[in-house]
Amino acid sequence: MATVQVRIEGNALTTPPSYSVRFVPKDTLGYDELAAEVVQMHPNYAQEDAKTIIMAAMERIGANLINGNQTVLPDAFTFGLSFSARLESPDDPLPPVEDMLNVRVHASKACTETVQRAVQIERLPMTEKAPLITAAEDTVLGLKDILHSGGALQLTGSNLLFDPKKPDEACVIEGTRSGRTVQTRFVGIANTEVTLLPDIPAQNDPWNNEYTLSIATHYTANGTLRTGIYRRKLRTPLTLTNFGHPNPPDVGILTDKAASPYVTVTGGSLSADETVRIQAILDLHTGSLSLNLLDMTEGGRAGAAVQVLANGAYVLPGFSGSALSSLNITVNNFADLVKMIRSGYSSRLVEVLVLKMN
Repeated sequence: MATVQVRIEGNALTTPPSYSVRFVPKDTLGYDELAAEVVQMHPNYAQEDAKTIIMAAMERIGANLINGNQTVLPDAFTFGLSFSARLESPDDPLPPVEDMLNVRVHASKACTETVQRAVQIERLPMTEKAPLITAAEDTVLGLKDILHSGGALQLTGSNLLFDPKKPDEACVIEGTRSGRTVQTRFVGIANTEVTLLPDIPAQNDPWNNEYTLSIATHYTANGTLRTGIYRRKLRTPLTLTNFGHPNPPDVGILTDKAASPYVTVTGGSLSADETVRIQAILDLHTGSLSLNLLDMTEGGRAGAAVQVLANGAYVLPGFSGSALSSLNITVNNFADLVKMIRSGYSSRLVEVLVLKMN
């Protein structure tokens, strides 16, 4: 009989220690897999037709939410909206929609009870102790997942303690295309926090500014070497020069380990040296990609977003108070750009650009 797998996990934040039960999916199904299962149940349907109908149903559910409607599928799920907002008085203005609106999906009582009656639980062994890096932040720029040669990189997590004097215990920064450096300059090493002055290996081309980070350690004198890899990629700032000249050199950005850049900066309007960020957001529902410029503070000023649908030239407007009024870019490989953002960056990629007049 098929089982539902669970794993017991410790909660280090409680005293005394407590444990939670976590669902461990055996597989993740999408439109194609669901359509194939529908066809097995109803052989008169073509798989592509089944997929089209499923996708259309999901699209209509989303459209109805936008129109203020709730969808109730008896004995299955309810799709609706909720709001998270606190007002000091009933006349206070509402917060921005993105800060208070939530999309909610609730299983019906009948659906829940049907699953509960049929499920057989399989308890998996607890995972081995290993370094778990939960966040990486440049303390000079105050930005997460940025690898800056002039800054200090602060790692937080659990089981991070290691001894850099031992030959096989190390913190390593590695380029996704080339280059690998064992780190040697540490401000502090503790079980829940490691701070280092990063030594960043060079890669084949300037646009290859994507890196991984790992920590390897032993927990006992004769124990097995355990390695933890930070789940997010780190990116170094990219420098763009000669913006005060008519034809500044093209600079590749928003790329991974590829031998050719997915996006190229070809020019722009800059009145003084400026450091900004460029943000790429992929809408997983529609597949649309939008790019815009940001200042150097999370939640700070932002330029208007430009939708990118294919290869070609685009102009990104600056934001209020910025010396950069516009940035000219060319998308060279839209398909691989979208693939990288979807699979490697959870639909949002942010890059730091250092722009110089000379």
